[in-house]
Amino acid sequence: MGSVEKQAFYLLKKVNKAIRDYDMIPVADHVAVAVSGGKDSLSLLKLLAHRRSSVPERYDLLAIRVESDMGCGEHISHRELERIFQEQAVGYSFEQVALPEQERHLADRPSCFRCSWNRRKALFQAAHRLGCTKVALGHRADDIAQTTLSNLVYHGRLETMEPKVSLFGGELAVVRPLAYVPEKELVRFARACGFPSEAAPCRGSLTSKRTRMKELLRTLQRECPHVKVNLFRAVQSYSRKDGP
Repeated sequence: MGSVEKQAFYLLKKVNKAIRDYDMIPVADHVAVAVSGGKDSLSLLKLLAHRRSSVPERYDLLAIRVESDMGCGEHISHRELERIFQEQAVGYSFEQVALPEQERHLADRPSCFRCSWNRRKALFQAAHRLGCTKVALGHRADDIAQTTLSNLVYHGRLETMEPKVSLFGGELAVVRPLAYVPEKELVRFARACGFPSEAAPCRGSLTSKRTRMKELLRTLQRECPHVKVNLFRAVQSYSRKDGP
């Protein structure tokens, strides 16, 4: 078993557990994978494509790449992405999104929230138009921990990124199959696959709250190695206690 196959085997144990725990991908599903071109989304696409040969449920995959005129997420060339999509035997679509005209004067001071909102809207619209019922995002365990800590520190709320979220009256669902996978394992897998391990930063990323939370978690993890798992468990426990 080669390095890529061996790592995929172990990563898929965590991916399969997340999919089973949250019923992310039922039989005969149509799943859109949001591909930014970084290590997380490309690894997710490869793992979900590889998974189809080892599980009983059948599902279709479609890679969707949203390209912004803000230049965000330019990690890999258009041609190289097409080659990867074809190697994985998945359909694909490139979607263009432009900054609204009324926001052009803010182009030198972009809002990460607004840019992300525009890209997410284009992603959901494309997925619906192309007949997908799920949108798989490449958020891993580290992203979930950073979001949880950010909501607690900045907003006083014990909330997180849910591994599965139903949208638009159930017409579409967002799923995060990498919810149990730590970033360090994806870095090794992406390197073995030849994917870019570091994303090209957007203009506002170096001062973003997420970056500060990442640095804080790295510091906390030296003393408490399970801090990310503990944050996730705290939210799940609170949600069950606060539920109906």
